[in-house]
Amino acid sequence: MRLPCIVLLEPEYRDYVWGGSRLRPGIGPTAEAWVVYEHNRVGSGVLVGRTLQELVLEYKDAILGRRVVRRTGLRFPLLVKLLDSAEWLSLQVHPNDEQALNLEGADQFGKTEAWHVVEAAEGARVIGGLKPGTNRKAMEEAIISGSILDLAHYVEVLAGDTIFMPAGTIHSLGPGLLMYEVQETSDLTYRVWDWGRPQIGGRVLHIDKSLAVADPASRAKVIPLPVIPDGSAVPLTRCPYFELSMIQSENNHLDLDTEGESFHALTVIEGSVNIRAGEEDLRLDKFQTTLITANTGKYMLSPISKFTMLKANVGHLNR
Repeated sequence: MRLPCIVLLEPEYRDYVWGGSRLRPGIGPTAEAWVVYEHNRVGSGVLVGRTLQELVLEYKDAILGRRVVRRTGLRFPLLVKLLDSAEWLSLQVHPNDEQALNLEGADQFGKTEAWHVVEAAEGARVIGGLKPGTNRKAMEEAIISGSILDLAHYVEVLAGDTIFMPAGTIHSLGPGLLMYEVQETSDLTYRVWDWGRPQIGGRVLHIDKSLAVADPASRAKVIPLPVIPDGSAVPLTRCPYFELSMIQSENNHLDLDTEGESFHALTVIEGSVNIRAGEEDLRLDKFQTTLITANTGKYMLSPISKFTMLKANVGHLNR
């Protein structure tokens, strides 16, 4: 069966104690929408019901791209989420690739990630590392004693900010934030502190593993929103694992090209857009996500209304 150029994925919704109500209005609290990950199912077309990982195993570099297969083999390399926080998330830390291998086994990746602030309440904050000058001994004592918040590095954020979070950085999202997140394909989270929430609503802590992977000197990098000319794509952040770009247009068509090297994961965060790839068309509305397969090559975005879109892919290492 021919692989389509445009693969619309069904999100998987998850709720935790900190979840808000913006991802599924009228349905109830929803903390996260997993919009691109290996177990998402195709929502329409000839491949409906198939999982993304099933497609990867069948179509290989046609869906992933040559660059992706060279780096991570036949596993979908990214996880993309939308997060809605009504309360503080657990204070947490993620391992890097080597630590994940040593602590969890050969089939695990580390978790470097980036957030883009879609909406932010006035004064909304994140924790992005520990205070400058904090050494390992002070960090370890604070984690063990439960006083780690005394060392937390709080950062006020605005809608449009992008936050790059290397593995090893102790971090958390605060209330009033709607976030887009792209990361390595990993759900390895070691919780350091859960704000004293009762066990029925709180989460298990992972003190020993947190101590093993946390880096007291690692802090988040906050990147303000750049100027984005109408009908253009502008990189927000990049690393060896992913590249994140923003696309905006009100009046202009935009041509993009996968070049056969990497899929493009497209998420609309405002407005509506039509995607044209070969003979295929898809309308994408706010908070919808689709995958453009790597063998697509050139495709076109046409605004239905003024739209803002985030594009995640695996980029060139030398950029």
